Amino acid sequence: MKVVIMAGGKGTRIASVASDIPKPMIKIAGKPVLEHEIVRLRNQGFTDIIITISHLGKIISDYFGNGEKLGVNIEYYFEEEPLGNAGALFKINDKLTEDFLLLNADTVFDIDFKRFVNYHKEKGGLVTLFTHPNSHPYDSGLIIADKNGAVLNWLSKEDDRPAYYRNRVNAGLHVISPEALNVSVSTPKIDLDRQILKPLAGTGKMFVYDSPEYVKDMGTPERYAAICNDFSEGVVGQKNLRNKQKAIFLDRDGTINEYAGFLRSADEFKLCGGAAEAIKKINGSGYLAVVVTNQPVIARGEVTFDELQIIHNKMETLLGKDGAYLDGIYFCPHHPHKGYEGEIPELKIDCECRKPKAGMLKKAAEDFNIDLSQSWMVGDGENDILCGINAGCKTAFIGRDNRADVCGENLLQCINKIFERI
Repeated sequence: MKVVIMAGGKGTRIASVASDIPKPMIKIAGKPVLEHEIVRLRNQGFTDIIITISHLGKIISDYFGNGEKLGVNIEYYFEEEPLGNAGALFKINDKLTEDFLLLNADTVFDIDFKRFVNYHKEKGGLVTLFTHPNSHPYDSGLIIADKNGAVLNWLSKEDDRPAYYRNRVNAGLHVISPEALNVSVSTPKIDLDRQILKPLAGTGKMFVYDSPEYVKDMGTPERYAAICNDFSEGVVGQKNLRNKQKAIFLDRDGTINEYAGFLRSADEFKLCGGAAEAIKKINGSGYLAVVVTNQPVIARGEVTFDELQIIHNKMETLLGKDGAYLDGIYFCPHHPHKGYEGEIPELKIDCECRKPKAGMLKKAAEDFNIDLSQSWMVGDGENDILCGINAGCKTAFIGRDNRADVCGENLLQCINKIFERI
């Protein structure tokens, strides 16, 4: 599969770090960012690369040449006049005869590309977007998709958005079919998102690939400094899903949000004090933050799946405003006891996912390659502790429980005690 890397940006926001070289040539851990990208691609078998260049582009072509020294084959397309971030694709479309990877040269990432590409092939769409949660969804473009991953709507930063939304952001990594370029565009500059991708929303031909792997834009001096620190701490490579992950599993009610019985409306959802700070600490630790929650209100017919999604959207929105995010949310909709008015019979079963059983944790472990023995379960109920034990995790209890490895008065205190032990 060919890889197209867009390396033509001027990098004006990061000029204080380096103004005399292209942004992809800024060094992290002693090597240009673009070299890190190429090596990671090569190590996964992606060796046929086209780099689009313009501003100070000769510095890039002189450094990498034909790619032989890195064990890849590199071709270049030089934009004599600015074509926008997608214009070059139409100039090289004769070389794009099959699905291809499209990446940004100034994004720092370490992801399992084979897994990404295989997902794209399974879905059979024209485009697959690599999507993830981030610490600032309130000023990021958001992708809204259905339960099968098909993109329904693409909200740019300037677009109106609902009061509560899922923290799902386009990371700027794509698998694209050449058929997606069969569009008529008459402008001299072509914008990838607005003119090529966004029109595919709602067509059933574009899908999201949700992943917690490391993808960050180094476009500002502050983000560049943070990425350099992540490199030195080993966070970047560890989050590749080829590697075993560690997670901190979190109960929801009474752990993240104030306990108010079974929530039936987003209006009843209020974050516990310190919850966002605790989850933000998880985000910066290399552990995944994953919610696992029993929601028998679904089976009892008291809350619909769509209503539960709005509650979870509120949770993600409130956390995002405080710079925190969740890598996954798993819920059990079942309930074994019958006799409720309006109940949904097919959900009134004795399932394997309802805590204290470990089904939700095992499903997350399968999805994210998590080592449960190196992970933690945190909650405020007996079923949370038993679930963690049944999954082979260490446990933390909000309150007092002699079976737990750690106890604290709230989530933040539990997280602090966990990190004191590891």
